[in-house]
Amino acid sequence: MLVRFSLKNYKAFKEEVNLSLVASNYDKTTRWEENVFEVPEFGLKLLKSAVIYGANASGKSKLAEGMRFMRNFVIHSSRETQKGDRIDVQPFLLSTETEGQPSEFEMIFVYKSELFRYGFEVAPDRVAAEWLFHRGKTKEVEIFYRKGQKFDLHKTRFKTARALVEGKMIRPNALLISVAAQFNDKLAGKVLEWFSKFNVISGLREEGYQGFTMGRTRNDQDKQEIISLLKKADLGIEDLTLKILDPDNIPTGLPKELREVIEQKLQEEGGEVFMDILTTHKKYDAGKRVAGTVQFSMDEDESSGTRKFFALSGPVLDTLQNGKVLVGDELDSKLHPNLVYKLAELFNSRENNSLNGQLIFNTHDTNLLSSGLFRRDQIWFTEKDRYGAATLYSLGDFKTDEVRKEENFEKNYIRGKYGAIPYLGDFDLLFPKKLTPVYENEG
Repeated sequence: MLVRFSLKNYKAFKEEVNLSLVASNYDKTTRWEENVFEVPEFGLKLLKSAVIYGANASGKSKLAEGMRFMRNFVIHSSRETQKGDRIDVQPFLLSTETEGQPSEFEMIFVYKSELFRYGFEVAPDRVAAEWLFHRGKTKEVEIFYRKGQKFDLHKTRFKTARALVEGKMIRPNALLISVAAQFNDKLAGKVLEWFSKFNVISGLREEGYQGFTMGRTRNDQDKQEIISLLKKADLGIEDLTLKILDPDNIPTGLPKELREVIEQKLQEEGGEVFMDILTTHKKYDAGKRVAGTVQFSMDEDESSGTRKFFALSGPVLDTLQNGKVLVGDELDSKLHPNLVYKLAELFNSRENNSLNGQLIFNTHDTNLLSSGLFRRDQIWFTEKDRYGAATLYSLGDFKTDEVRKEENFEKNYIRGKYGAIPYLGDFDLLFPKKLTPVYENEG
């Protein structure tokens, strides 16, 4: 369960911004019970979803990229980097104050009835700082604080790390938490487990997770749930058939690099290569009666919106079934607004989201603002100032006399009441008007 994500000096963001999923006490609308769940052991009330609006190039995608970077660096920094490798992080470059400074990331989350606050500061050449605070049944305790290659470790709760530090096994470009988890430290392992359940996907490049959804169709129950979701989306799909590459019939004419990747995958234990998903549709006779079925190729015959929704169905169902966190960058790309509404509604539902999975996504679909689906504290905005620095704020940050719960959020957002919209020039003046030449003695 995500409580808060913080970011500073990363790409579009110069100053610290905070995306909080803590529900405000004053926003007791009709959505109070449905959209909020309690974590009584820590006195928290958390939101099941959050939607982010803003003009193009205002920082919406950069916020998602910051989450993705933090997740991937935590999981992979100890295994996929060598001494001296550069860290793929970019500070805010439009200011001399920040261009040479480290970027800062922090997550506060609840996992297995324990509260964690973990973060780090990184520059392209090093981990500048790193910290972990933990709260079980009592107060929050500092587990470790790192400054460069100097480590202050808790005497009893992080013994694994002490041996690693004394053995000089923590590289300047690797996270202590990642290395400690690799050496089976229980507390560090929990942190990595949670980050592995925190997923960031792109709505523009669904091929990155389509394979995950295809793999889920190998399980009959998962397959039926995916088909059920596709049917509810009115896509005309009755069944799915997974098409797997026959190792003895690898297509000829493939590029050498692709062929090598396929062969390597097939050599792995249980390795398979998914070629396509065949979708089954009903066909009808002249009397509009069902006369059989026909199969389409997902890749070649289905629309881009259908392909996107199919690919998305796997991560969505996985998040709901396992209480994970899903971040969708440009989630609404290629999808009808009604489908986006239904996906958000799934997460806000008590019945369909009993394990309190969380959905965070950015969009330009303003219809959601007037749908009544979100509380004020679930609606967020990104906006850039005149110096190119992005900020992040919630509709819940406005005073109640400035934004009332019954007002038309969509109309007021479009007209600029909440900011976070583009300030457009006069497009009519883009090209100078052409003058009609006048000739003397014409005719």
